[in-house]
Amino acid sequence: MTEHPLAIIVLAAGQGTRMKSSLPKLLHPLAGMPVVSHVLATARELGAEHIVTVVRHERDRLVAVVEAELPESIIVDQDEIPGTGRAVEQAVAALPADFTGDVLVINGDVPLLDAATLASFIAAHRADGAAATVLSAMPEDPTGYGRIIRSANGEFDRIVEQKDATPDELAVGEVNAGVYLFGASALRDQLANLTTDNAQGEKYLTDVIQLLRAAGSEVSAVPVSEPWIVAGINDRAQLSEAALKLNALIVRGWQLAGVTVQDPATTWIDLKAKLAADVTLLPGTQILGSTVVATGSTIGPDTTLLDCEIGENVTVRRTDGTLAVVDAGATVGPFSFLRPGTHLCADGKIGAFVETKNATIGEGSKVPHLSYVGDAVIGVHSNIGAGTIFANYDGVNKHHSVVGSYVRTGSHNVFVAPITIGDGAYSGAGTVVRKSVPAGALAINVAPQRNMDGWVEANRPGTDAANAASESGD
Repeated sequence: MTEHPLAIIVLAAGQGTRMKSSLPKLLHPLAGMPVVSHVLATARELGAEHIVTVVRHERDRLVAVVEAELPESIIVDQDEIPGTGRAVEQAVAALPADFTGDVLVINGDVPLLDAATLASFIAAHRADGAAATVLSAMPEDPTGYGRIIRSANGEFDRIVEQKDATPDELAVGEVNAGVYLFGASALRDQLANLTTDNAQGEKYLTDVIQLLRAAGSEVSAVPVSEPWIVAGINDRAQLSEAALKLNALIVRGWQLAGVTVQDPATTWIDLKAKLAADVTLLPGTQILGSTVVATGSTIGPDTTLLDCEIGENVTVRRTDGTLAVVDAGATVGPFSFLRPGTHLCADGKIGAFVETKNATIGEGSKVPHLSYVGDAVIGVHSNIGAGTIFANYDGVNKHHSVVGSYVRTGSHNVFVAPITIGDGAYSGAGTVVRKSVPAGALAINVAPQRNMDGWVEANRPGTDAANAASESGD
């Protein structure tokens, strides 16, 4: 056990009705992670000996995320007695009976509260030797928050809820951020004195603060540097505000690491994404999930990449990609759609209005325009003509196609899978390839063209076309 052991309680039992969502509030995505995952990651970073997560509403869905993110967390189900005081009471009961360290209480819906801020908060609490310390903030508009009332010498006196505050107290700008640090023994003693004797019939954690003060214990309040750090998420508007602030921090971090972000206002980067120095992101670009972009690559404008791997010196323009791999020197776009399983090898090209899925396109090979490549492997240095379709689905099953190396296929081809086109083969324009093509062969559909002279004048008399044909004298 460390000299100052720490336990963390994450309050995650709220219903979040103001989100007006079938998805639990704490599971709404923020920078590519559920809201509660940000809080759990912060808890892990603090190196606590014990972490307890209190759940209730949609508990199974929430527990699945908690166990994936922080498997060492103790799960506690809040019972029918409402209130944050009751949640903490149950969480403390789940700690070892001999735990005598500090207990940090944080909220699962405050995702921007970082470990560095909390570490400073913990240090201040221990330096003061207080029985409890309250984290406070100075928002522009304190309406709705409990006010931190201090004595004439600036020491913490009490918390006054807005509904109970006098006009002078309402004028106070420092508010309770809802984050607390207690000495475990003092907390246990006062939790036993909590009651539901109030208008809401709840056990309030703030009552513990008042009980400690009444018992003569020291309580202090430590303000955060910026109020957004402790901003909670209760509705979708607040979720959007948090996303905007977090994204600005992420973008700036990558800029300082050597990434060019031409328009930060329209560029979104998830937390788990990785960008190398000398990457350039153009306006309207989203780098989502666990996407990795190597040095020298330019992404955008108007591009979304989710869980993609982008090699060095790649250009991706106006493209939507998911679970795709693009190797060094390749080019993609504009208006390309890279579906899962796409692998564009080095120096390859996927061009305008091309869709790919479960497709490997070999080194130096090109699919330049207006094509669909699905369930296929294309060798090296082959060229797929414009308007080509890999017909991989027979209505019941998907089938696979193999195109060799140094192949040249004509425009407006259809490859009806399963087929193999050998190395160095060619195909004629408009060909429907229904059977495999040997290496070096030319595949064509033999259908002689027939010209019916005079057809327009005979069948469309009086039209502009007929008149033009008549005047041409051919």
